[in-house]
Amino acid sequence: MSLISRIRPKSFFSSPTFLPSNLCSLQTLTHLHPFSHGLAHHSLLFSVIRTAHQRFFRIFSSVLPPPTLQHQRTVTSLGPDDHIRDHLVQVQQEKKDARFIHIKAFFLCTSIDLKGLNTQNAFNVIPPNSRSTNYIVLRYCEYRDEIGLENERNNCYMMVFQYGSVVLFNVPDREAGGYLKIVEKHASGLLREMRTDDYGVLEKPFLQTWMEEGLDYIILKSFNIDGIRTVGSVLGQSIALDYYIRQVDEMVGEFTDINRGMEKTGTFIMKRKKLFQLVGKANSTLADVILKLGLFERSDIAWKNANYAQVWEYLRDEYELTQRFGSLDFKLKFVEHNIRFLQEIIQNRKSDFLEWLIIILISVEILISIYNSPH
Repeated sequence: MSLISRIRPKSFFSSPTFLPSNLCSLQTLTHLHPFSHGLAHHSLLFSVIRTAHQRFFRIFSSVLPPPTLQHQRTVTSLGPDDHIRDHLVQVQQEKKDARFIHIKAFFLCTSIDLKGLNTQNAFNVIPPNSRSTNYIVLRYCEYRDEIGLENERNNCYMMVFQYGSVVLFNVPDREAGGYLKIVEKHASGLLREMRTDDYGVLEKPFLQTWMEEGLDYIILKSFNIDGIRTVGSVLGQSIALDYYIRQVDEMVGEFTDINRGMEKTGTFIMKRKKLFQLVGKANSTLADVILKLGLFERSDIAWKNANYAQVWEYLRDEYELTQRFGSLDFKLKFVEHNIRFLQEIIQNRKSDFLEWLIIILISVEILISIYNSPH
């Protein structure tokens, strides 16, 4: 068996390279030139090996997928465990970046000297971003990191309103009294019973929307000083409005007792001074709610930022400020109606007294005239 037949694969016998005609031409060439006999064998051997290599590469390439596709298939073919692991990593990262800010609102007096408070705590006062003069915001850095630098996430904030409300942000309950003592030095008309309210903000930087609703808290994508001013303004108004509503309820209770007494006895006993005190209290309450609280004035930040306008409107609806003011206004109208009614009764009493006094004086004058007349 020749060398060619030993190395040539049987599957390649049909190749044009190995046709008998080609072999005959090669033999003719070697007979014509003896020196080319060895060269022809080497050339034929090289041609056989090259042809076998090319056909083997084409067959192998047609069976295997392209390398790039195989690489893509390996990268994208993730199992369910990989997706769960990625989800858990994302959840842990969101929990790490999220923070909850506890908010506590107080109504401790009827007036606060903001100018004096600003002067004595100028280092902590945050410069205002608007012309509003009925509140100031103070920042306190109570916690620092391991190297002693200020950590913005741990800062405490106190928002103080001229009409008597104080709103604390990120302040523990056990430390709230210390912050309130700072304000009490500049307060007037301190209340015997201080009113409080609690709320919260959950800051989640990975939140898909700007805001989401929660139960006794609100979820925000970001919470900065503008958010503090927006949330604090609504909470301060709400806790103050609650105080004035209770004041009006007390007046309504007094007039209810008077009306029930009149129903039983047909008359009432009230000094004119007491009635005038009720008149003054009702008028001052309405003025404080409208003017001091600025209940119908839109926040400056809400005018400039649509996101905080959404927060402002949501909190006003959440605390039902408009509905509660409507209830207060209705009660004040009831009080005013009773005041006018009682004023008319007192005025009629005075007129009756004067009429009887005139009758008595005329009667005395007649008696004197009769006594002095000659018999």
